Amino acid sequence: MSRKASSPKQRQQRPRRGSNKRDRDLEFLETALENNVVAIHAGPDKKKWTKHDLKNIKPITPRQEDFFHAFFEGKQILAHGSAGTGKTMVALYLAMSEVIKKEQSKLIIVRSAVQSRDIGFMPGDLDEKMAYYEMPYRDIMGDLFGKPTTYDNMKEQGVIQFMITSYVRGLTWDDAIVVVDEVQNMTFHEINSIITRLGKNTRIILIGDFVQTDLNKRSSDKTGIHDLIKVAKNMRKFEVVEFNKDDIVRSELVKSWIEACEDMRVL
Repeated sequence: MSRKASSPKQRQQRPRRGSNKRDRDLEFLETALENNVVAIHAGPDKKKWTKHDLKNIKPITPRQEDFFHAFFEGKQILAHGSAGTGKTMVALYLAMSEVIKKEQSKLIIVRSAVQSRDIGFMPGDLDEKMAYYEMPYRDIMGDLFGKPTTYDNMKEQGVIQFMITSYVRGLTWDDAIVVVDEVQNMTFHEINSIITRLGKNTRIILIGDFVQTDLNKRSSDKTGIHDLIKVAKNMRKFEVVEFNKDDIVRSELVKSWIEACEDMRVL
């Protein structure tokens, strides 16, 4: 008697296993592996940020307006001057407005090296030590996007990267906006090391206030911000925005304090 041919549907079915424990375990393992492959292939859901998530910020002082204009003209920017003038807030806002529009793929924040030289004395591993210096940016990003977890979410997805100057050597940054904060606490050698990392489709914003330098405490170090200002003013690609006490927006107390210190020449 001839055997009846099996249907295509029957041929696609997995061969029936026996009822013993070994067969049941193999079948369970195969099913688990199939489900795991699907999960890995699908990957985690990623948050997509749009211009509607970003708070609309407008310049409120003359120098902030200069900052905005220079940025939208495509200039590299050095913003320096009095504390409390909104330099870092404006820099992060402008940078994220470009990242959201996909003009650049990520924001790289580079912090001054003075604190990093003392970082080994702080408790915890490297990430825990670094987290202390990320606090200002975490707060600003939470304010700009209305969610306190924004900074950490963006960092986890690679939209934001944070590093100290000790780790920039040998890198090339393509398709990014680099915000260099506390530049007054860097030597000119360190500033040069950062600027020479810039690759294709990458822009830089440097922020500092030479009055607040911590390098004066170290006889072996000299702030590079004065030389940076000279070089930047001699380059067409750079716009130097000099903030002063009239641009202070943090609070009236901060403004009056800085005015009094300048009058007494203690700053």
